[in-house]
Amino acid sequence: MNTIHPTAIVSSKAKLGNNIQISPYAIIEDDVEIGDDCEIGPHAVLYNGARVGNKVKIKQSASVANFPQDLKFGDEKTLFIIGDNTVVREFATLHRGTNETGKSQVGKNCLLMAYSHVPHDCTVGDNCIIANAVQMGGHVHIDDWVIIGGGTVVHQFVIIGEHAMIGGGIRIPQDVPPYILAADEPVKYAGLNVIGLKRRGFSAEDIGILKEVYNYLYDKSLNVTQARKKIEAKFSDHKYVKNLLSFLEKSKRGIVGK
Repeated sequence: MNTIHPTAIVSSKAKLGNNIQISPYAIIEDDVEIGDDCEIGPHAVLYNGARVGNKVKIKQSASVANFPQDLKFGDEKTLFIIGDNTVVREFATLHRGTNETGKSQVGKNCLLMAYSHVPHDCTVGDNCIIANAVQMGGHVHIDDWVIIGGGTVVHQFVIIGEHAMIGGGIRIPQDVPPYILAADEPVKYAGLNVIGLKRRGFSAEDIGILKEVYNYLYDKSLNVTQARKKIEAKFSDHKYVKNLLSFLEKSKRGIVGK
């Protein structure tokens, strides 16, 4: 049974799951789908194209699937997708995709804190924490298990690798490789995200190998191509190193701190 406050405006065309709570003055437009056991806070707006998974909490005045801030957008039918068990805090703004990708997306078990912004054609993976007032440009891609500190600005088209942790109040103009800490202004490589990796079950051997790999990658006497050759020669069969090499292959903006 769903609980819908009488002041909420909920389209009869919206597809609602079971056990949903919709708070006062929330607005749910026609082309919206909400899964089971969700909470929609007061004054939250779910625009056409919102696709919300199960056990999602959307707090007060959050905006989901509003028009992208892209001058090329022509009101095409696109989506914003939120995965199961994700929490969207107050005043977060989540914009749907354009024709270029058709969607923006946030994965499962994420926390998007207050005033964070996920714009058009972005992908945020599973188990990510996007802190207060993080502002992204369009087409940003964030892999699983990433943490971004409050007030950080991420340039459009940037890629952030899995298990990376980024400090607060800084600019991210280039790609952030997986498994590292990125900090300071201008941003630089600040070592491995050792505490995070240990918490997620990385072995001491794996962490040791990644440290050695990143010593090559951030060796000032080597450019990225030279470092990759050394890494491939020594560790190409290691699963986490393979992920790093794949990341470097697809990086177009260069990596932070190099």
